[in-house]
Amino acid sequence: MFDKPPLLVIVGPTAVGKTKHAIEVAKMLDSEIISADSMQIYKYMDIGTAKPTPEERQRIPHHMIDIVEPDEEFSVADYKELAEEKIKSIFEKGKIPLLVGGTGLYVKAVIDNYFFSDASIDKEYRETLKQIALEKGGDYLHDILNKKDPAAASRIHPNDIKRIIRALEVYYQTGKPISYFEKETQKGSTPYNLSYFGLTMSRERLYNLINQRVDDMIAKGLVDEVKGLLERGYNKELNALKGLGYKQIIGYLEGGYNLEKAIEILKRDTRRFAKRQFTWFKRDKRIKWINVEEISLKDYLLKNFNSILQENQKFPRISIEI
Repeated sequence: MFDKPPLLVIVGPTAVGKTKHAIEVAKMLDSEIISADSMQIYKYMDIGTAKPTPEERQRIPHHMIDIVEPDEEFSVADYKELAEEKIKSIFEKGKIPLLVGGTGLYVKAVIDNYFFSDASIDKEYRETLKQIALEKGGDYLHDILNKKDPAAASRIHPNDIKRIIRALEVYYQTGKPISYFEKETQKGSTPYNLSYFGLTMSRERLYNLINQRVDDMIAKGLVDEVKGLLERGYNKELNALKGLGYKQIIGYLEGGYNLEKAIEILKRDTRRFAKRQFTWFKRDKRIKWINVEEISLKDYLLKNFNSILQENQKFPRISIEI
């Protein structure tokens, strides 16, 4: 018996090869993958989100992909609840769940058992706050938050209207600042027996791969994918369509710049995004970083199987198939 269920976590920046390495490990361990990517949850958005191909998803079961429409509300709390159900289901099959992705908040919500308030979405209150932001600006809304919850205001940028509104909504419904619930989270510990890996490589190599990935997305039909979403009636102001690959192509489709410029902007923005991902994950000292230019994660696990898996008694029932 386990004191805690095992969970293998694989994180890293975009284009580093998380999908490829996760599939290799999942096949080796007879495992299933749970995506921790805040864009891959959306239907009809395949190319720009770099979803695993149908062939890859047939080889290894993938979860938390294509679960909501681009215009559906979906929170981190929603993700945590669904992901935990998948983890439990996979573990009950006698398999190891693999949590894989680059959305740091999704990963942290699961592995650190984020304590979310009972505050539900209040559409009327949200619309009121959105109107205030439109009329008086983000700074004005941020000042309101600062009076209610200075701790949250100090961490949320005045331009981040969505997070400001959520923090105010929590206070409005519970009478407690969102920072209170964050502190409650910090009191707990992970409910899982973690094996936590981060994939890395030289910045030059990663940036080259990012540039190549963008070129591949264009060749595979990213422009048509974005056109199709707009033709379905999805508004460009949706969070889903503000994601990497979609916002930049919409700018091109609206005549803001030519396709060559859109590609240049997308490559630049993706490089910046990868840098922010590194910054986020580097703060977590539990992560064992693997330079995939030197060794694959699969080979690293094989080489260190006894010390990493058996001695820690994380996966004692699993036999690795080479």
